[in-house]
Formats: sequence, structure tokens, C-alpha cells
Amino acid sequence: MKAFTVRCRSLLLAVLLASSVSACESDHTAGSRAKILSSHGPRVAEIVVDDLVRHRKGLRAGAKRIWAGFVKVEGEKQEQGMRQAMKVLRSPKRGVRELVISPMSFLAAVNTDGVVIARNAEPDRMKGMNLAKLFPVVQGALDGEGGYQIGEFKSLEKGGDPSVTVLMAEPVKFEERVVGALVLGIPLWRLQQRLSKQLQMEAAGQEKGAVIWVYIYRGDELHHHGTPRDLNQIVPDAATRKAGFARSPGGFTGSAVQFSFWYAYGVRPLRVLGDDIGAIIFRMDPSSS
Repeated sequence: MKAFTVRCRSLLLAVLLASSVSACESDHTAGSRAKILSSHGPRVAEIVVDDLVRHRKGLRAGAKRIWAGFVKVEGEKQEQGMRQAMKVLRSPKRGVRELVISPMSFLAAVNTDGVVIARNAEPDRMKGMNLAKLFPVVQGALDGEGGYQIGEFKSLEKGGDPSVTVLMAEPVKFEERVVGALVLGIPLWRLQQRLSKQLQMEAAGQEKGAVIWVYIYRGDELHHHGTPRDLNQIVPDAATRKAGFARSPGGFTGSAVQFSFWYAYGVRPLRVLGDDIGAIIFRMDPSSS
């Protein structure tokens, strides 16, 4: 009886810290939930902030290197030159270090009217797109102030989902005059992949057999790609997330079982990206199943 009481007290402490479900119900995942709370959750938040800082630093450095393409050439030569210059910015030997390894989907040069001159790859579906009209952060860069925002690109396929993207923009200047902007985009599903792979890699050398996946949510939406189908079925839905945040605005943990495997999960806001954006972290330890 004494041993049982001690065990339940330990579990209760874990639950109170995690703002989660009852201790006795989550006996299988108490250790996994504690790791999500103490390690994976803070690490995800750290990676997101570091990526924002790193990409903005790289974008500013890149903007200083491509100013000539905005003022010395025009027309088709400008488009071709810009595309090549942006490819160089991402090349391992000659590129900007912060931009070489990145989950970004595009890097684009924008003229003073806010129109895309070229992106860093072909086929170039962004050429001619007015990003300044679509996204305030791009107009802000043309006004001289860089920044980032969450934006949506409409799907080019009929009935397709929009691409929800972290957009960053920095002004390109020549002789203290803004001559254009350099813009990059990181879709939330690519950020999700980046977070999953990073946590998996870090755990691989320390914890044998641990299964870790990260999802990104935005309001009612869920953003992910390449996650296990079985796991997708037990991700806490929008109603569950809303109820959890009502109890604990800073985040909460829980557990779920799928095909006799017990998974712990933690839901954590990422308010640096937006009030309605956050991460859902899953962890399964062989010892818990």
C-alpha cells in the first residue's frame, strides 16, 4: 500500500507539472510525458526562435550581396541574373551560411513595386506575383523595415489547400536607397519536418528505440507531411486542444494508445509565430508499451 501511494504521488506530481490527464490513467506514459515537458517542448521552442533569428540574419547578408542586380540590369537579363545570384546565396561553397541548410521553399527577389522578378528555381511560378499586395511584411521591407509574418499562398491546383508559410523579407539598398527586397518562405509543413528530424536525430544518440514526431497546428488546421498514418489518427483535434488550453494556457500533455502502443503527447504554443500556432509533440518509449 505504501509503495502504491508513493508511486501515485510521483505520477500526480508529473501530471500537475504537465497540466495533463489524471496520473493513474497515464501510468504507461508518465516518463515520456515528463521528457516532453522538460526537454522536447523547450527544445522545439528554441529551434523555432533560432531558425527565425538565423534566417533573418542570412536574409540581411544576402540582401547586401545582390543589390547590383536591382540597379545595373533590366528585363530578361535581370531575371536570369537574379535567379543565378540567389542560387549562389544557397550554394555550399559561395553561399550565405544561414541560408545554405534551410527548410525554405523559395527565395525571391522583389522590385520596388512589390512584384517578383525571379525566384531561386525553375519553373518559376512566382514570377510576376505581387507579394507586397499580398503580404504586409514585404511592403514593410520595401518601406525599409525587415520582418516576418505568417501568410497563405493559394493553391495552384483547383480545390487544393493553401500553403501556410512563414514569410521573411529584408530591404535591398543601394546608396541608402531601397531598390528592392529579398524574400523567403518556409511552409509550416516543412517546419514540422525540420522539428521532427532534429528531435529524432538528437534522441538517436542517447535514447534507443524512442519514437518522436512533431506536428504543427494553426487554429483548427494541422500541418504535417511524412508522418505515420497510424499516428495521424490520434493527434488531438482542435476541440481537444481548445479544452486543454482552457485548463492550461501554457500547454498541456496527454496520452493515447494505438495498436497496443502507448504514446505521450505534449501541446505547446509557439506564440513567436502567432497566437493560434503551436506544436504537438509525440513520444513513444518501448518500455511504455
